[in-house]
Amino acid sequence: MKKTILALGLMSAGLVSAQNADMRNMIKVGVNGGLAVPAENAGGNLGLDVSYQNLVTPGFGLGIATGYSHFFGKSNTVNGVNIDNNDFGVVPVAALIRVYPKQYGFYLGTDLGYGFIVGDSKVAANNTTDRPDGGFYIKPEIGYHNEDWNFSLQYQKTFTGSKGEIGDQKYNAGAIGVGVGYNIPLGK
Repeated sequence: MKKTILALGLMSAGLVSAQNADMRNMIKVGVNGGLAVPAENAGGNLGLDVSYQNLVTPGFGLGIATGYSHFFGKSNTVNGVNIDNNDFGVVPVAALIRVYPKQYGFYLGTDLGYGFIVGDSKVAANNTTDRPDGGFYIKPEIGYHNEDWNFSLQYQKTFTGSKGEIGDQKYNAGAIGVGVGYNIPLGK
């Protein structure tokens, strides 16, 4: 009986310490969605985010981020011609920067890096213009966090310059939207 009580006590202590695990290193997994801005060649996006974060100090985190955002192509009229824009995806490879003024509550952050644009090689199904391969990627966000969850308002953009333009239609790989993520602690 004493051994059983001791074993249960040790297991309980292990569970309690696991719940209070050091949150300095974590994997963040989330989803996001939004509206393309400006909505010329795409109407909106849905995506998956995966990142690693290390809290350098209790209020400042650095890490790496990637994922996939699918942009849904939409039809557009350019100089009187109907353009049937293709869907495409953005795969970012970025540095993650987060500032946490308090242990729980609002936070600010951004991802900075390169966004690879994937999908059909043409901007539109009925046009021969090549889509861009990628460009500088930025995703600033403001949100609310606790130990397990992050909720954010975010803007993501892959800058492509003048590549992929069809007449007056600029090629847009940007969206404003919302995201939700879950933190998986890795310990110290």
